[in-house]
Amino acid sequence: MSERNLDFDKIIDRKNTRSLKYDFAVKRGMPENVLPLWVADMDFETSSYIQDALTERVKHGIFGYSEVQSPYFEIVRDWLKRHHDWDIQEKWLVKTPGVVFALAMAVKAYTQYGDGVLLQLPVYYPFSEVIRDNGRKVVSNDLYLDNDNRYHIDFVDFEQKIIDENIKLFFLCSPHNPVGRVWTEAELIRLGDICLKHGVTVVSDEIHQDFVFHRKHHVFANLKKEFENISITCTSPSKTFNLASMMMSNIFIPNPELRLKFKKQLDASGTSQLGVMGLIACETAYSKGEEWYNSMLAYVSENIRFTKKYVAENLPDVTMTDTEGTYLVWLDFRKTGLTVDELENLIIHKANLWLDSGKIFGKCGEGFQRINVACPRSILKEALERIRKALYK
Repeated sequence: MSERNLDFDKIIDRKNTRSLKYDFAVKRGMPENVLPLWVADMDFETSSYIQDALTERVKHGIFGYSEVQSPYFEIVRDWLKRHHDWDIQEKWLVKTPGVVFALAMAVKAYTQYGDGVLLQLPVYYPFSEVIRDNGRKVVSNDLYLDNDNRYHIDFVDFEQKIIDENIKLFFLCSPHNPVGRVWTEAELIRLGDICLKHGVTVVSDEIHQDFVFHRKHHVFANLKKEFENISITCTSPSKTFNLASMMMSNIFIPNPELRLKFKKQLDASGTSQLGVMGLIACETAYSKGEEWYNSMLAYVSENIRFTKKYVAENLPDVTMTDTEGTYLVWLDFRKTGLTVDELENLIIHKANLWLDSGKIFGKCGEGFQRINVACPRSILKEALERIRKALYK
C-alpha cells in the first residue's frame, strides 16, 4: 500500500460538510458565495494512511472510553526527535483537546484574576481572548516591522513590560502566526534568559513547528536546561496533517510542579480521555505520514513563492512580509491609503474574499490581511486576481 493523496492541485468541494471555513459565511456576516482563505485549515485531503486507519476503527463499531499506551508516546517522541532534535520523556506529556484549550488552562494554572499576561502583538487572536475571558489583562510587547521586511522583537520593551506589569506568564508564538517569523536561536535564548531572570513561565505555542522554510525551528524548551524548567510546550498534528476537528494536542511540561498545577486545572474543567479518533489520527500521522507531509510542505512552499512573486509583479501598493514559517501569509495594504473599514469592504465585497483582517490580531495589525495559502494553486491564483481587480480595475 502506498500514499494515495498526493494531488494537491485537486479541488475538493467542502461545502455542506459542516466546514467552518465554507458553510458558515452568512452566519458570520459574509456574502453567501465568498471565497474563504481565512481559518487555518488546509484544502487538502489528509494522508490516505490516516483515512484508512480511521475507517478501520469505525468498522469496529464501538466507541467507548479510550486511552493510549506506550506505542503512542514512542511514535510522538520519534517524530519530535527526527524533525526537531528534541528528546522528550513520557511523564512530561499531557494531552488536551486543543492548543487554545491548553492556553486557557495555563492562564488559570499560573496566574490570578487581574494579573497581566504577556504576548507579542500582532498575534493569533485566541491568545488575547483566553487572557481576557479569564479575567486577566493583556500586556503586549509589540513586534515591529523593520526594513528587512521581517518582524523583530523589542527586547528592551519586553523586559520593561515584565517589570512594570509584574508579569509571571508569557505566551510565545513560535513559529509566529500571523507574521510568519521563525525565531532564531539567539532571539529565543535572549527571550528565555529575560524570563528566567524575572521568574516568568513560558507557554510556547509551537503548533506550526513543522511548517518552516529555509530555516530551522528551535524548540524553546530544548535550548537550555533552565528553559525546560519554565516551559509548557504546545504541539499537535492538527496543522501538519489537517486534523483540526480531531481535537487533540500533545502538551509537554517537564517541571513536575508546573505539570501538577496544569493537570489540576484540567480536572477542574471536567476533561479526561480524548476522542479515540484523534488519538488514532495522531499516531498514524506521525508513524506513516512522512511522504504526505514532505509532498504537502513542498507544495505549500511553492504557493508561498508564487504569492510573493504575484504580489511583487501585480500589486504595487501591497507588500508581503517574508514568510519563514506557517502557511499563513501576511499582506500589508497600508500603502493603498485605504482606511481599515475601506480595506474590509474592498476585500469582502469587491474582491468577494474572506480573509482574516489584520485588526483582529491587535491594533498593530490594522491595514494588514492574513491569507491562508494551503490550498490548490488555482484557488490561490483566483484569490490574488480578485485582489488585483478590486484594487486596480
